[in-house]
Amino acid sequence: MSQMRIPEHGTPAEAVLSDLCAARSDDADWRSGRTWSLVYFAGDEVLELAKKAYTAYFSENGLSPIAFKSLRRFENEVVAMTASMLHAPETSRGTMTSGGTESILMAVKAARNNARASHPEIDEPEILAPISVHPAFEKAAHYLGLKVVHIPVDADLRADTEAAASLLTANTVLVVGSAPSYPHGVVDPIPALAALAAEHGLPMHVDACLGGFLLPWLEKLGEPIPPWDFRVPGVTSISADLHKYGYAARGASTVLYRDADLRRHQFFAYADWPGGLYASPSMSGSRPGGAIAAAWAVLNHLGEDGYLRLAARVRDTTRRLLDGIGAIPELQILGEPVGSVFAFTSDALNVYVLGDCMTARGWALDRQQYPPALHQMVTPAHAEAVGAYLSDLRAAVAETLAMGDELASDGSAAMYGMAATIEDRGFVEEIAIEFIDQVFDLDGDPPL
Repeated sequence: MSQMRIPEHGTPAEAVLSDLCAARSDDADWRSGRTWSLVYFAGDEVLELAKKAYTAYFSENGLSPIAFKSLRRFENEVVAMTASMLHAPETSRGTMTSGGTESILMAVKAARNNARASHPEIDEPEILAPISVHPAFEKAAHYLGLKVVHIPVDADLRADTEAAASLLTANTVLVVGSAPSYPHGVVDPIPALAALAAEHGLPMHVDACLGGFLLPWLEKLGEPIPPWDFRVPGVTSISADLHKYGYAARGASTVLYRDADLRRHQFFAYADWPGGLYASPSMSGSRPGGAIAAAWAVLNHLGEDGYLRLAARVRDTTRRLLDGIGAIPELQILGEPVGSVFAFTSDALNVYVLGDCMTARGWALDRQQYPPALHQMVTPAHAEAVGAYLSDLRAAVAETLAMGDELASDGSAAMYGMAATIEDRGFVEEIAIEFIDQVFDLDGDPPL
């Protein structure tokens, strides 16, 4: 790596901030609704409140609820409001985390340690989860010494419950379902999976990191949402992100448990440190107080009526997009998405080339595989962009069709097309690692 020293002389604050803002010029344009993932924008009023609340607690550290009693209060109230929204019983307990990945890590750790306490004979613990489940479960298994056993999905892209029953073994310590799955926006058959888990005395986790703060409001609006929360017997834990459809500042999620006993397995304590007794509720040590304060502020500011209003806007925008894409003969929506995320594919053209054509028009869509597809996540910010987006999509379809069988030599079409031909998926993972290695290297440019 090139040597880059801290400047010998400091730069005036105004100049630093000017450079900081100028650096955004090539970043994704999320504010105008041209980016279909990563940022959940509910408007300037909510954003400014979150910023002010975050900076008001910018220096406070959530590591110590004793030193910062206000943060303890805010976190407990955020968890309590979330639990109520998810119909959790009075016995439920939870914590805030830094995001969906940490919430999932904590749920997996709790399940693993629960199994260690009740079934010490298990030395190769397994997670039973749909193939469509978020990769954070693979990451958790990688970090915590478990194995993910994948449940195939049916034609409707939801977990195959008969296959799940056949894949459950004496080593299974956790059953998982998504509400909804990120790739296709469908809700897994949570009641059937939870019943399977309960039958074998296992915990059942619902990954609602994406839908946790949207599905409850869509249900109140009269949408037919499949059962998925704590009203389902056998569901023992749920993860739900505040910085997604809760519209809080990034770095805020929740993980909730049906009872306190399971949550205790999430915690960490160490009694022999010369620095004193150490105890931590989650993966992080120091926790930014700003994220906790901003989540509390946004929940109280929006209230149920605010979340209902935003959910209706997301629902209506999603319907317009699904109708518009469905009207393009060459494109097909995958499954029957519930809520705000969906993917579409094509039998008539290369969707990766189509994605690159849309990128050239200023739209950022995620690429998916099995089958090749383009993915969209809808927020209130996209309402005003639907007309322009659909117009550009129709033009991009025509452009892609005109290319015929011409192969792309660069862009995502080349990368995904090459990856699809490689049977050794471990080698593909090595390519992905190499990509990350180059992205975070000052000496070179990212490969895309």
